[in-house]
Amino acid sequence: DELAEIIRRYPDRFMGYAALAPKEPIKAADELERAVTELGFKGWNTHSNIAGAYLDGERYLPIFERAEKLDVPVYLHPTVPAMPQVRTYGFAIAGAPFGFGMETSMCMMRLIYSGLFDKCPGLKIILGHLGEALPFLIKRIDWAYVRPFDPAARPGISKRPSQYLKENVYVTTSGNYYQPAFMCTREAMGIDRILLGTDSPYEDSDECIRFIEGLP
Repeated sequence: DELAEIIRRYPDRFMGYAALAPKEPIKAADELERAVTELGFKGWNTHSNIAGAYLDGERYLPIFERAEKLDVPVYLHPTVPAMPQVRTYGFAIAGAPFGFGMETSMCMMRLIYSGLFDKCPGLKIILGHLGEALPFLIKRIDWAYVRPFDPAARPGISKRPSQYLKENVYVTTSGNYYQPAFMCTREAMGIDRILLGTDSPYEDSDECIRFIEGLP
């Protein structure tokens, strides 16, 4: 409600994403609908795990179903990884330099393999940092689906994992101002899947704009 008031006062500067309490999924879905229909918010911003639990759990399905119904995206934001092994060396591995991207990629792949996008084919996910390395792996992630060691072990989804990335996912430039990474993402997913993101105030917005302007 406080954010909605700020947006009302400065509509040319701000838009809002809902912050929900997923541990109570039905109430969270209702709050998402209120935030979108009454407050004019644009989607749901969530961490990649909720107290160590990943979002592919069946209990969270009502929130994703409501997001699809409302036609608003889910911004899958990184957080400290649920895997304790990456915390040994502190923030350098567990945080933004490495662990955040690995954690968000893990969450995204779990969402795909859970069959979420077969249940909610219109659902849109946004990933930061040029897709958290998934565009680089877009061919590799299909391997278990296309060439399983045992046909019975093929994941129970209706499309190749890469198709869900290309059809249900958008990525932002936030915090990944490296031209080879951008060109890989553009080639793998297409320019229409890349959105401007600055990651302000954690990253330098001027650096972001210089990077965009310097692209070939």
